[in-house]
Amino acid sequence: MPEIRTREMSIQPQPGRTPFIFIGASSGGVYAMLDLVAALPAGFPSPIFFVQHIGARRSELAELLNRRGANRAVQAREGDVPEAGTIYVAPPDHHMLLEGGVVRLNRGPKEHHARPAIDPLFRSAALSCGPAAVGVVLTGGLDDGSAGLRAIKDCGGTVVVQDPEDAHEPSMPRAALDAVEPDHVVVLAELPALLLRLAVPMPDDRHFDAPDELRREYAVALGDQAVENLKAIAQPSLFSCPDCGGVLFELDDKRLVRYRCHTGHAFSLRTLAATQEQVADAALWTGLRALQEKESILRRLARTQESSVPGSGAACLREADQLSGLASALRKLTMKAPEAADFDAPARPHP
Repeated sequence: MPEIRTREMSIQPQPGRTPFIFIGASSGGVYAMLDLVAALPAGFPSPIFFVQHIGARRSELAELLNRRGANRAVQAREGDVPEAGTIYVAPPDHHMLLEGGVVRLNRGPKEHHARPAIDPLFRSAALSCGPAAVGVVLTGGLDDGSAGLRAIKDCGGTVVVQDPEDAHEPSMPRAALDAVEPDHVVVLAELPALLLRLAVPMPDDRHFDAPDELRREYAVALGDQAVENLKAIAQPSLFSCPDCGGVLFELDDKRLVRYRCHTGHAFSLRTLAATQEQVADAALWTGLRALQEKESILRRLARTQESSVPGSGAACLREADQLSGLASALRKLTMKAPEAADFDAPARPHP
């Protein structure tokens, strides 16, 4: 087996620390967090880390949370030392990690076609905090956060999932319940009191051993011996990465079907299907544009030839007419929306 190269500080627990709270959300998450922070008491005893799918757009989320609640909310910065009573919000287009007791930000490969994504934060929480990590999945679509929650559970941490029936978008909570046995399933109104109970300081002697595959996947995401570590935990698949075009490897994960390429892009089966639908749609429109442009070029060429030698543009016109027919057929295909696949459908029903 190849030597694992990863950051030593990222796989050591912080003995004696108050538990840290890690929260992830997508669709409906801003409203959920506004309600949550408004209900948290001032001087909350733990730092809180929050990832919302905001992409690369400018965000005022930290300011909104700061105005709504009694605890300070800030957009996370590289090197921040977490403080109790502070909510750290992942900045646009950056993954937020916790390593060695400090915040790390990077523009690493997207996961689930998102940056910031929830899974990178949760994995770092599992490796850095072990039993002192509390992972929370709130409302959202698809299934970002599910694998990260399981990593937290595997390292002895606590898993909390919003009741899907209470969520604005139930897909992400349902996916989390498919992936891991939660410690708590609560409606949003009960979450503040639960987090306050979970923020009680823990004994210093709670040791944990991070699974080897988790440490290797973390190294892949950081680009540390990515190919060697990926080969140790995954097998090449028939699919290509929609983000970079590289080969996707299917992880040796019996509980979730997940994929990574050697540059680090990561997808679940659901997010891969949803992303490939977008890629296929874009490819169809690109193909239509190319056909129409070639047709126009051929007709222009035919006119130029005809002005010099009458009859010489006939071949170009015939090919242009053929392309016109192909473009018309492709346009009908592109504009005919297929029956939408339910990428958010849970793997199994929940009571």
